Amino acid sequence: MDSPHGAAVSAEGLGLEGPRGWAFRDVTFDAGPGSLIAVEGPSGSGRTCLLLALTGRMRPTEGEAGTGGLALPRRAAAVRRIAALGPVPGVSELDPAFTVAEHLRERALLQRRYGGPVRALLRSPRERTAAARDRIDAALDAAGLDPATLPKAERTAVRDLERLEALRLSVALALIGRPRLLAVDDADLKLSGAERAEAWRLLRSVAGAGTTVLAVCSEAPEGAVTVRTGTASGTTDAGGPAKTGESGTTTHEEGAADAFAETGHA
Repeated sequence: MDSPHGAAVSAEGLGLEGPRGWAFRDVTFDAGPGSLIAVEGPSGSGRTCLLLALTGRMRPTEGEAGTGGLALPRRAAAVRRIAALGPVPGVSELDPAFTVAEHLRERALLQRRYGGPVRALLRSPRERTAAARDRIDAALDAAGLDPATLPKAERTAVRDLERLEALRLSVALALIGRPRLLAVDDADLKLSGAERAEAWRLLRSVAGAGTTVLAVCSEAPEGAVTVRTGTASGTTDAGGPAKTGESGTTTHEEGAADAFAETGHA
């Protein structure tokens, strides 16, 4: 893909069960391309499992879903090619020992080797280096991260980043691949009120530029397509149904973890 295009995301009666119970169940919503989708709920209510299912990384037990016009779970591999993960604990995390520059170079190299068009391999080394730098600069700009403002610029280690800076770096790394869908876990975790507002401004900006954003959070911002987990029923801000956890159904952290191991992930 030469430029990002938002992916429509939908679910109908979607559920995922592990050995100890349902991670989530009866999720129904519909969001158009370029939407900001907030998966809201308490920790342990299956939010991360839902995010992974909608990005083709987990296989649901029941119901139907689609991302970018691709049916899940049947087209999960194709969905993974258009959906990039930002920070997801245990799945897609920053290495605290790496510097910002090392993370960026590694992601650009992986993108060039596995995610770029075949014709890109025919370019000269100088052209490939310039193209990689352009991708990195564009991703950093979209994520609002200026390495020059960090304590040691691009040589700053991840362990020395503030929480919001780390979020911006994770988003930038995901955007290097120019995905149609960006998925972010715990978008508002351990952020102050001002930092939380800044994080949502960042994700709204990414969505506004055309990339659909799916973000797990404890409290959804106004105007987002909100999918609530761990409740008997709910509605999206867009007006459609969004339900997780039928009456009498238990969703909990153990169920989510077991479902992750049981269904497998990419």
